[in-house]
Amino acid sequence: MRTYDNPVIPGFHPDPSVCRVGEDYYLVCSSFEYFPGVPLFHSRDLVHWRQLGNVLDRPGQLALPDGTPASGGVYAPTIRHHDGLFHVVTTNVSAGGNLLVTAERPEGPWSDPVWIDVPGIDPDLVWDENGDCWCAVAGVAVARIDTRTGKVLEGPLPMWSGTGLRDPEAPHLYRIGEWWYLLVAEGGTALGHGVSVARARSPRGPWEPAPGNPLISHRGTWEPVQCTGHADLVQATDGSWWAVLLGTRPRGWFPEFHVLGRETFLAPVEWVDGWPRMGRVREREQAPAVWHPVEQPPVRDDFTAAALAPHWISPRGRPAGSWSLSERPGWLTLTATGDSLDRAGHTFVGRRQQHPDCRAAALLDPGSARAGLSVRIDEAHHYDLEVGGGTVRAIARIGPLRQTVSEHPVPPGLLTLVVATGTTGVGRAGPDTVTLSVETSDGVVRLAELDGRYLSTQVAGGFTGRVIGMYVTEGRAAYDWFEYVPMS
Repeated sequence: MRTYDNPVIPGFHPDPSVCRVGEDYYLVCSSFEYFPGVPLFHSRDLVHWRQLGNVLDRPGQLALPDGTPASGGVYAPTIRHHDGLFHVVTTNVSAGGNLLVTAERPEGPWSDPVWIDVPGIDPDLVWDENGDCWCAVAGVAVARIDTRTGKVLEGPLPMWSGTGLRDPEAPHLYRIGEWWYLLVAEGGTALGHGVSVARARSPRGPWEPAPGNPLISHRGTWEPVQCTGHADLVQATDGSWWAVLLGTRPRGWFPEFHVLGRETFLAPVEWVDGWPRMGRVREREQAPAVWHPVEQPPVRDDFTAAALAPHWISPRGRPAGSWSLSERPGWLTLTATGDSLDRAGHTFVGRRQQHPDCRAAALLDPGSARAGLSVRIDEAHHYDLEVGGGTVRAIARIGPLRQTVSEHPVPPGLLTLVVATGTTGVGRAGPDTVTLSVETSDGVVRLAELDGRYLSTQVAGGFTGRVIGMYVTEGRAAYDWFEYVPMS
């Protein structure tokens, strides 16, 4: 019997939405203040996912001004396929509201946005038997819309808003058989999170709640996966039903901390007496019948491609003058656009931390720049390994405090910077230890071992997770390679 490991897309990949086209599955997630926005994945079996690109990959599609706060930006996309087109609808809470983009192929190009004239967040799309499109939003309400113009043709109409818990959101509507089903996340996206379901004969209602609600929730349990919610349903090629949903993997001493953000999990769904049913979301589960492993991204990026790989992200934007792969072929050259990681507007190119135990390293030619590696949640919570003026420094920014923890002289020339996270041996402390080291021709110098709880959602707040990346805050620096190795 084959099994798979949850999460199926680890790291900061929250609010998943999925659709199937023939034998192919496509999934999108929230990206918040990061550019490019809305990562898009492909799978043939719901377990093995490969990132194809990002839906919002042009500044004209995605405005994230420097005033965009951490955990602002793009919330909760929905992906659907209808009449030969892929549709992704999402909310830019920092600039414009609900938007819809379309593409003939999931790889793009994706269209410029059509702005949807429906207030709210977490938009969903579904088409009825007449070809009319309905858009549901958190709250919960639904409107019949014109997808070409974004105009409302009917509504918004109030819908079933869950069982009475806080924050009814993430509505997804489905026409299955003779019924319309409505999934609603509720209870908040933290430990109280869950999903409930109702049904009606029409998207206009009236709605009948399921007798077994909630469909899924881990609140009040000892399950290793917590915060389960924000689910989307899909029927597999063999007729079985599955849900993708978000969850977290907390670690450490009470009250526990999660540092990777909300991740994408997969769980089986059964239908009993006309209602979907789910069990617990487990870290290991029986796999779907179809099994298609895919090629994973290389451990090391040597920056020899013509463009950055789709998993590289930057806070709020990536101005053309801030980075180059052609200025020094085989190197990523970064140019400072801001003088501090403590404020928006800096130059940073990173990737999501996806494993509790990992090692990230980069070979840096600092020149006369001030540059390095950073592990960040936001501008007020990051650990930095910074080179400048012949010295390497370990810097901790925790809320209003910024401190150089240690420093060490380094010889001129190339340096290998290393960030490692480890969950063993932390005892009655945080979820992990973040170790900052530098490798030079003189050997390895470990500058700091820092408590990982201060780079967690429970301390920093917000909806994202850790991102590890390269930065420059003065001058111009070049990186020959970057590697990310899971250690667990």
